[in-house]
Amino acid sequence: MKSKYISRKITIFHGRTAPEKGVLVGYGAIIEAYSLPVPLPNKLSLISERKRQYSNQEWQVFTSRHKPEDTLYKQLVFALKYEGINLLVLKKLFEILADDEIIELVQIEPLGQYSRRIWFLCEWLMIKKLKVPDLDSGNFIPLIDEKQQYAVKGIRSSRHRIINNLPGTRDFCPLIYKTSKLGKHLSANLSDKESAYLKTIHRDVLQRASAFLLLKDSQASFTIEGENPRSKRAARWGKAIGQAGTNLLSKDEFLRLQQIVIENTRFTNMGFRQAGGFVGEHDRNTGEPLPEHISARWQDLEPLTEGLIATNAILKNSDFDAVLAAAMIAFGFVFIHPFEDGNGRIHRYLIHHLLAEKNFAQQGMIFPVSASILDRIDDYRKVLESYSHPLLDFIEWKPTPDHNVEVLNETKDYYRYYDATKQAEFLYDCVEDTIKNIIPGEVDYLQKYDGMKRYLDDNFEMPDKTVALLIRFLEQNDGQLSKRVRTKEFETLNNEEVRDIENRYQQIFLEG
Repeated sequence: MKSKYISRKITIFHGRTAPEKGVLVGYGAIIEAYSLPVPLPNKLSLISERKRQYSNQEWQVFTSRHKPEDTLYKQLVFALKYEGINLLVLKKLFEILADDEIIELVQIEPLGQYSRRIWFLCEWLMIKKLKVPDLDSGNFIPLIDEKQQYAVKGIRSSRHRIINNLPGTRDFCPLIYKTSKLGKHLSANLSDKESAYLKTIHRDVLQRASAFLLLKDSQASFTIEGENPRSKRAARWGKAIGQAGTNLLSKDEFLRLQQIVIENTRFTNMGFRQAGGFVGEHDRNTGEPLPEHISARWQDLEPLTEGLIATNAILKNSDFDAVLAAAMIAFGFVFIHPFEDGNGRIHRYLIHHLLAEKNFAQQGMIFPVSASILDRIDDYRKVLESYSHPLLDFIEWKPTPDHNVEVLNETKDYYRYYDATKQAEFLYDCVEDTIKNIIPGEVDYLQKYDGMKRYLDDNFEMPDKTVALLIRFLEQNDGQLSKRVRTKEFETLNNEEVRDIENRYQQIFLEG
């Protein structure tokens, strides 16, 4: 096979500055040589002239001894060996190679592990069988190298002597790279720590904390969308969140959730989209769309949604980490954006669903991750944009008469095969914050509240409603009762009693 490569040294590649001058190899070289219409991988590989090996957020730098031969096969071997599996790049490559070219590739080293991986991936991605005889001997090798990317136990393919341990289906299979941050999160056993902590809390306090956190999470999810819902609407959505993990994911379940989210349907086309979709603004003068994110084509929603549901079933019935599974499914849903409205809240509901379904959180305790997302709203937007913005360069679209978008090219693979590493890291940060700060903070507040209530009950025999009002006034004024409150709502308290109440509040809430 004639090489398409020109081993040129680079310092900048598609706007990304290399840490030093070197030769581009692996997926980056393949993308360049074949003009593949794909966003750049999060990390590119470079052969250094300085005989040193290191990596940063955007580059892996290798020594000259790692430099592959300037052929497609050797570049693919390098990519699979050092950069893991990139389903999107491989799919776009296989689409432009003739069957004879691919057969020639896999016959270069017919029993080699990388040849078998290329062979399997071509047939799996392209849904076709190459004219290559089945292997009848040899050890089974895992498709994904679990030192690089997260995988499931897998199913054996006797034809290729491969264990297909991809954590998804052909119609939906994001992948997550193993990073030091994710490794630290997983080794911390956050789920076990949360369970151990919650067992130390009195059942009554835990039940009340769960109720407060449920409402807090619901309100936070609406706030993220720029909405300030009535308490009744927030409580209604909170009730739905409280049922997360009980119903199987299905298209009907998504429709049910949208109906709960969208209270007033007069101006929303309910159900799965029958038109294009985007997230962004409109030009003030012309009304033309200014997309920040372009949703999947409405014609592709059925296979994408069914693929997402099928992948969820695989993850549910495996030992795949719950938070990683939640990142894949929840962010995949919001990137697909199957509805005209309600996608964001259902996306965050899916985080609850996966965590509950895989028993990450204690039974009956809602995991208020939306509250942590709201606290990290800028990082949340960045992690959404890290997927959406690079994709805009590869989606051809035109504005429609109603100021929507119509996608003109084939795009469904962009929503099937994305790198979910950044989304997984972000979600794990939120989970850690929830376990270490948000849940303990709510429990601590309730315990202090109960201490203050006991003091008021013992000394003043106040009814619960009056206790709640008094504590709220103290909270709003840094532990002091204002003159207006003392002369109106609590005029029966004398000065000494007010000082005692303020001092006790200080001891319990601010010094305790």
